[in-house]
Amino acid sequence: MRNLIYAINVTLDGCCDHTKQFASDEILEHYTQLLRDVDLQVFGRKTYQLMVPYWPEVAKNPAGTKASIEFARTFVSLKKIVFSRSLDSAEDKNTQIVRGNLRDEILKLKQEDGKNILVGGVDIPSQLVELGLVDEYRIVVGPVVAGEGRRLFDHVSLRERLKLKLAESKILKSGCVALRYLKQ
Repeated sequence: MRNLIYAINVTLDGCCDHTKQFASDEILEHYTQLLRDVDLQVFGRKTYQLMVPYWPEVAKNPAGTKASIEFARTFVSLKKIVFSRSLDSAEDKNTQIVRGNLRDEILKLKQEDGKNILVGGVDIPSQLVELGLVDEYRIVVGPVVAGEGRRLFDHVSLRERLKLKLAESKILKSGCVALRYLKQ
């Protein structure tokens, strides 16, 4: 069975708003490595539209850093599924729009052959956390206190406390801490 991995950046005070994040080539390298361990990315419409067309443009016009170009090329090469009722069409050929039941669709994807599945963003992952379908959490905590903005798991309603086991931690040169938790 494929694992569903939730990956996100947060500030020290738990803010997951993308405009408040700490960015660096080192973080891009971290996520490029993660992308190489998956063969499917899952997004909601909002996160998808933040990522596409931005990263495909970086891949086409490699004027950025080596890390951003490598991330962009890896991102573009992967199959993507977007859960949306309002998105009419996908901007890239590797993307499929799914309007079906989130739980049923993810359970079906987890049963398929292949590498792990990566989910990003906040809304869809929050629903997957509530459904108990996330197997692994990859959280990069940045050395920034945002003081405002949406907090990770703010609107997640759990039936019981979610117990996780720290599987790995890595301190990045930038001061970010990359954490990897497994569901117990």
